[in-house]
Amino acid sequence: MSQSSTFSTKTKGYPGLSSTNHGASVRSHNKVRVAYFHEEEVGNFHYGEHHPMKPHRLTLTNNLVLNYGLHRKLDIYQPRKATEQELLDFHSSDYIDFLKRVTPENVDSFSQCFSRFNIGDDCPIFEGMYDFCQISSGASLEAARKLLSGGCDIAVNWSGGLHHAKKFEASGFCYVNDIVLAILQLLRYHPRVLYIDIDIHHGDGVQEAFYTTDRVMTVSFHKYNGDFFPGTGHIDEIGSTLGKYFALNVPLKDGIDDQSYTWLFKSVMENVINSFRPSAIVLQCGADSLGCDRLGCFNLSIAAHGECVRFIKGFGIPTLVVGGGGYTVRNVARCWTYETSIIVDTELSNDLPSNTYYDFFAPDYKLHPKLSGRVENLNTRSYLEQLRTRVFEHLRYLNGAPSVQMQEIPPDIQGFLDDDGRQDEDEDRNPDRRHDSYVEVDNDFYDDDRDIDQDGMEIEV
Repeated sequence: MSQSSTFSTKTKGYPGLSSTNHGASVRSHNKVRVAYFHEEEVGNFHYGEHHPMKPHRLTLTNNLVLNYGLHRKLDIYQPRKATEQELLDFHSSDYIDFLKRVTPENVDSFSQCFSRFNIGDDCPIFEGMYDFCQISSGASLEAARKLLSGGCDIAVNWSGGLHHAKKFEASGFCYVNDIVLAILQLLRYHPRVLYIDIDIHHGDGVQEAFYTTDRVMTVSFHKYNGDFFPGTGHIDEIGSTLGKYFALNVPLKDGIDDQSYTWLFKSVMENVINSFRPSAIVLQCGADSLGCDRLGCFNLSIAAHGECVRFIKGFGIPTLVVGGGGYTVRNVARCWTYETSIIVDTELSNDLPSNTYYDFFAPDYKLHPKLSGRVENLNTRSYLEQLRTRVFEHLRYLNGAPSVQMQEIPPDIQGFLDDDGRQDEDEDRNPDRRHDSYVEVDNDFYDDDRDIDQDGMEIEV
């Protein structure tokens, strides 16, 4: 019997939440259409011999997906590369021009730009770097468009999820923010897009991009102590101007385990979805939150990580699923293969199938190796309950899901966000005002309950 079939989501010791999505519109599993985007070339890029980011993990993942036979339940697409103009929908022209022109051969002539664009040990110049960015972001863009066209219910791009990249610079192994580009596509039709991040590192690039709009809500579960990369993600980072309270951060300590994480994730996300009422979701599944990750410090099993995917899938909302971090390559491949099986509602054997890279998975050759218990769990029950309460206090300020006036999203995201942000500063003192300028559209819905109680609680995070 596979570990996935024995994993329990019981919340013993916590007040609680069952694994049922109360109030969710759940689509019948056999009607879910899944589009899977993969370019064979993407696994051939190499950041450098000692660099922890290994694109080869994508080749291993796809190899397991195929050898488990999951491709029979997927619509598989080979995406095209993103064009320069598509990358400019978010990133600055001088930064993209730099990425396009710099190579390992001419790197010395661009060295004066390195500090400006944050090039260094974390984000080195490597052979084919611009092609890699085009492939990863192109797949997320194609996946978003497939969702928009109604061609699928869930779209998967494991090469995406590069959530640290900024408008003007690289960061945290990420050069182009495919997530922001995909969300901009989704906003052309969807009134509200929810971004969920379960990478161990804070999803700072995505949060920053949409910090001043209420059309995108960002929710990140991550380690936070002020020093752990990227150093952001405090619970008090909540958005600003029109986007105030539409950024939600769930800062965690070392060693969180399956039971604590899934309890908190389900409790928070059920309330977020019922309050914000997104019409589309982007789920970033960074696998560095697994136990035994080379750069991580949590104790999550593959089954618990996948349980988060299962829970979000259950709401029946059009969803783009992307990868992210993950630096113990064999476990990344196991995790994303397992999550692909969840998406297509297929139970897998815990014994890995014979495949080209079988020796990578020694010594156990299992889909679900033991990954927990390496790090002491510093997340006490008291801390998690206070954290949950504080998060719920932030959600109370949402005043129900905003109704929006639909319009074409300008190519320049900053112009789009600046337009959203040009609201009277009095809105922070009178949150009801932000709703006055909105009109309802056919594919929109919102809650008229506008509870704006001001009674928060203080906790140390």
